[in-house]
Amino acid sequence: MSVTPEHNPLLELSPQNLRAHAAEALTRARARSVVLTDAVDDEDLVRQHSKLMSPLVWDLAHIGSQEELWLVRDVGGREPLRPDIDDLYDAFQHARADRPALPLLGPAEARAYVREVREKAFDVLETAPLEGSRLTESAFAFGMITQHEQQHDETMLATHQLRKGEPVLHAPEPPASAGRLPAEVFVPAGRFTMGTTAEPWALDNERPAHEIDVPAYFLDTGAVTCGAYVEFLESGGYDERRFWSEPGWAYRHDHGITAPRFWHREPSGWWRTRFGVHEPVPVNEPVVHVSYYEAEAYAAWAGKRLPTEAEWEKAARHDPATGRSRRFPWGDEEPTAEHANLGQRHLRAAEAGAYPAGASPLGVHQLIGDVWEWTSTDFHGYPGFAAFPYREYSEVFFGPDHKVLRGGSFGTDSAAIRGTFRNWDYPIRRQIFSGFRCARDPRPGEVS
Repeated sequence: MSVTPEHNPLLELSPQNLRAHAAEALTRARARSVVLTDAVDDEDLVRQHSKLMSPLVWDLAHIGSQEELWLVRDVGGREPLRPDIDDLYDAFQHARADRPALPLLGPAEARAYVREVREKAFDVLETAPLEGSRLTESAFAFGMITQHEQQHDETMLATHQLRKGEPVLHAPEPPASAGRLPAEVFVPAGRFTMGTTAEPWALDNERPAHEIDVPAYFLDTGAVTCGAYVEFLESGGYDERRFWSEPGWAYRHDHGITAPRFWHREPSGWWRTRFGVHEPVPVNEPVVHVSYYEAEAYAAWAGKRLPTEAEWEKAARHDPATGRSRRFPWGDEEPTAEHANLGQRHLRAAEAGAYPAGASPLGVHQLIGDVWEWTSTDFHGYPGFAAFPYREYSEVFFGPDHKVLRGGSFGTDSAAIRGTFRNWDYPIRRQIFSGFRCARDPRPGEVS
């Protein structure tokens, strides 16, 4: 089975430029961590704002602990800085709900620790050979730690959404829509290359590249908007058992779910709370903070379904003109502010049609950024999957308990997203920046 060759600009960098690229990525991640933790006082840093989340100070020290383990100790072969806290910041040792009771580093101590770790990590970056092992080849370990920190930054951003009080984070508004989009796009049947072998910083569950055949389907041009979702609400969609799967209906019923998280009804209409701001629900933005079950029910109400992971990736990456798969919908170049709403540049999703430069060759919009998109696929390994550098990154989560999300959100950094990147979570999750778009099969005689 042949696989279309991939192209990645990172592979063309000299060792000196590769070190500079890794240093810039690490620095950008740390700057964001500082913004998220400096925005609140020490009392807020140590408070657990929701049992679904860790205290912000735990995330900060955990970022430093993982950096010490992988870059300072493993790649650099340096003496441990704080071996006494390894267990405290092992995410598998302690559930999030239990972490506030642990003897955690205080805010000042955590900040000092991550600074010291970063100084030593930069020393390692200056001298480590960027070849000879899978961890160091193309600076993979540095890219892995960059992505880890950015992933925790997005988790901390979700914690900010859950905290009570006045707004402490601020950002400019995203661009407005450049124009009305067609409702859906037709994706012809055929094979395409899914996953990656050439992406140097791709994580194990994205590998290897493999050919997959996908039947023809239609896909929404943009993510489902709040306005469209209100129609589902107002039509009684949350009370119609026939739209919900059995576990979805049980979840909705047992937890009294009646609308997306952070929404509530007022006499004037639907309102939401967003990072401490109380505002009317914006009809043209993608709906966010919905579970897989809610997305699945909406799709059934609309006479559609959620796309499979393969359908999502084909729409995002396949170029019919060349037959190859791109790194991103718009091409192989890294995302810019013109391509996608990423990196906490804005504190909300953008209107449908706001990023025409980021459209895929087939004309699907905003597949990267804005909201994570639920797919109907259970999280699993690709054919030929091999865990690296440790099973606990993804392999232990394989199975029917987790659904795959794709595309990133406004809170995802460009270093932690690409056309092959796979996120996963329980289908009940709503505190994450999750939305969706719908797919459907062609009707009889609709396409030749």
